[in-house]
Amino acid sequence: MTINNNFEKLRELNQKAENGGGEDRTRRQHEQGKLLARERLDILLDSGSFVELDRLRTHGCTDFGMQEQKFLGDGVVTGYGAVDGRLVYVYSQDFTVFGGSLSGVVAEKICKVMDLAMKNGAPIIGINDSGGARIQEGVLSLAGYGEIFLRNVKASGVVPQISAIMGPCAGGAVYSPAVTDFIYMVKTNSYMFITGPDVIKTVTHEEVTKDELGGAETHSAKSGVAHFTANGEKECLLMIRELIAFLPSNNQEDPPFHSTADDPLRRDKKLRDLVPDNPNRPYDMKELIGAVIDEEYFYEVQRDFAPNLLVGFARLGGRPVGIVANQPAVLAGCLDINASVKGARFIRFCDCFNIPVVTFVDVPGFLPGISQEYDGIIRHGAKLLYAYAEATVPKITIVTRKAYGGGYIVMSSKHLRGDINLAYPTGEIAVMGPEGAISIVFRETLQKAEDPDKARDQMAQDYRDTFANPFKAAEFGYIDAVIYPEDTRPTLIRSLEMLKNKQDHNPPKKHGNIPL
Repeated sequence: MTINNNFEKLRELNQKAENGGGEDRTRRQHEQGKLLARERLDILLDSGSFVELDRLRTHGCTDFGMQEQKFLGDGVVTGYGAVDGRLVYVYSQDFTVFGGSLSGVVAEKICKVMDLAMKNGAPIIGINDSGGARIQEGVLSLAGYGEIFLRNVKASGVVPQISAIMGPCAGGAVYSPAVTDFIYMVKTNSYMFITGPDVIKTVTHEEVTKDELGGAETHSAKSGVAHFTANGEKECLLMIRELIAFLPSNNQEDPPFHSTADDPLRRDKKLRDLVPDNPNRPYDMKELIGAVIDEEYFYEVQRDFAPNLLVGFARLGGRPVGIVANQPAVLAGCLDINASVKGARFIRFCDCFNIPVVTFVDVPGFLPGISQEYDGIIRHGAKLLYAYAEATVPKITIVTRKAYGGGYIVMSSKHLRGDINLAYPTGEIAVMGPEGAISIVFRETLQKAEDPDKARDQMAQDYRDTFANPFKAAEFGYIDAVIYPEDTRPTLIRSLEMLKNKQDHNPPKKHGNIPL
């Protein structure tokens, strides 16, 4: 074969590879409202930055007539590119080729880019659109999943891992996204489940639709499996680009700095009136967060799951931070099982990737109830405690109102190695609320009082003046400063500047044993 023929051959092969599974399958993909594997990468990555690897690979299966059915690339497009000029590694499953099913070759291609990501310290972004393991290859495809899972685990805490679900993701395939740091789903055409509706109906006689069982809204609001939900594929891919802007490329780097025109010394007078005088009145913690951070830009994570605890990314003085905050507008800001798990995982991610954690506290305690106790609130609540205590990144805490009992301790208190702990004058730090404390401590006195209601009101006020305020904690050094609410932004930015070279370490050990 001459050199000219080789050039022509390469042109033909490239064109064939870009056709995927052919025109008919391409048309069906578009008719379902789904983009093609390469179209998705065109949106996700900077224009012209994608470099494809293993474009000419094909499967080696000879059973079930597969020898005659070969497509270049074999069900996944892999390679590397850039997001805002920063290196990322990607794979995008191609549903037009054998339904995007995982073969031995598909697994090898995915593992190759994961290995490169680890060696070069760059994020891994996987776009999932697959019917699952390729049945014709039997245990070879199962082995492929195992190899991918192993790399997911090894990469955890080393480079950010992001999964986008843009089609079916079922059976064992769900465990790769589950191990990654963030999962995005699209409201149309995204599904995740271990067993599908037909199997469930056969085994348990329960009838359920794909959306009800494993759709985006189910996993965003009920199971907590998904971290973000998008209305469409393009929106989803652009959301991933937004997330990458907050994250370092690996665990050895600091998060990227973004210059801002927002004055670091800005003081917002409306914060003084945001926390109500009545300790039982709710308010929206998102308003407080928005008034403090750069340009009111809060990239919230798991918005619809456990909304009594807010978590997400923001910037203060151009530096990315992780925000954790009780939400008094939902369940009075109480911590429950889902909120504890949500908060713990987010804090551990921030700790992995050198992102400071800023915590806003307004928590009356853990949610009481039989179901919470039976479902393990002790075990799950301990995850939040563990995550804060384990974290060595800068930790700044502001008590805006209530910080009672175990809730006070767990929410990044000084006792869990909080670096800077602040409080508003409205802060109430005590073992429990006035009403509960009085009922226990002054039970007999109240029973003997001529006017129990008047006596209770007076005792409650005395309790607040003596205990349920930030000044007693400040006397002991558990609160570093009591600040005016309008000074929150400049105080946080100064604290972050002071802590930017913080060095802290945990005792030498293989790993801890978090109560999973």
